[in-house]
Amino acid sequence: MNRNTLPVFLAFLMMGVADAMGPLSDTVQREYRLSTVMATLLPFFVFIAFAVFSVPGGLLAARIGKKNLLLLGLGINAVAMLVPSVIDPGFAMLLSCIFLLGVGTTFLQVAGNPIMRDVSPPGAYSRNLSFAQGIKGLGSSGSSWLVGTITGVAMFAALREMGWRGCFPLFFVLMAVAFVGVALLKIKETKPEAPPSIGSSLALLSEPTFALAVLGIFLYVGAEVCMGRFLLPGLKAMGMGEESAATFGAPMFFLLLTIGRLMGGAVLTVIGPRPFFRLSALLGVIGAGILMTGRPTLAVAGVVLAGLGFANIWPLLFSITVEERPERASELSGLMCMAISGGALVPLVMGKLVDVGMASMAFVVPAACFAYLLLLSLKGGASAARA
Repeated sequence: MNRNTLPVFLAFLMMGVADAMGPLSDTVQREYRLSTVMATLLPFFVFIAFAVFSVPGGLLAARIGKKNLLLLGLGINAVAMLVPSVIDPGFAMLLSCIFLLGVGTTFLQVAGNPIMRDVSPPGAYSRNLSFAQGIKGLGSSGSSWLVGTITGVAMFAALREMGWRGCFPLFFVLMAVAFVGVALLKIKETKPEAPPSIGSSLALLSEPTFALAVLGIFLYVGAEVCMGRFLLPGLKAMGMGEESAATFGAPMFFLLLTIGRLMGGAVLTVIGPRPFFRLSALLGVIGAGILMTGRPTLAVAGVVLAGLGFANIWPLLFSITVEERPERASELSGLMCMAISGGALVPLVMGKLVDVGMASMAFVVPAACFAYLLLLSLKGGASAARA
């Protein structure tokens, strides 16, 4: 890590803040007396932004530069975190801030992956990008921990009076620090000869290889958000105590995502990306399936297997797909980021199942998503959809 890559790694860390909106939903549900589906609008509003702004974000990066798009994303996120830091928002205003967080995080995702190539030494891009995904995982687990524990930790006594809003000032400060770091970054960016268009990007979906892969990303992100949103209430419904559920729920899941991603680079030196994709999808199916049993004695094992299985699906499916048409990498990146909108829609299905009393059986939703990914990984041939 050098002074050029450090600000970009910090931007990846800030991408993880959006993942905290799943665990925060449980607290917001109690605060505003909402149904499960209404509370799930928090991650919905984060991830629906990816559907709307990913492809335009790619076009914007081609015109104003990737560094400037990173600054725009961090600036938007800082504003989104500042508002609930200074006022106690109504639910509509809170959702507006969460939507802004989604827009800013979309820009960070769209610009972050390609700019890492510009700041990396020759031959170090893949290693740095893999490590960056682990850094993002640290942001996810750390943000989830802050959401769950900040009001009970003595060192945060000054924030305890804010109650559930106590995490937002810290998120604002971190966004501001990352903004300054990126602003000071001196970089010579690579630019495309001809910026892609929305039409040329969407036309790729007419090819089954890319359509199936984009659907895979859609379902994967939806399944991951389901885990982050429903592990705490799900474990409690299985009979696990509040403290244990908070420990072995979303924070441990995101920690295992981070560990799995950091280990992924080492694993890929032993086996290829396609076999690793199959193994990851299988672990995800087994982990979610164990949680469906509703047995608290097996639940921790289910979280562990799911966390390790979920960890590397994104970089594996992303890289396998881009290898099919590397000259269209920018457009494929926009489509993949657009598919992150699965984090908005899939959890609504699981939330409805929870509301009708399915309890642990509601984990059939992430299990079904990973069953699709497993089938996708088992298809033969040289394409992302035939990973």
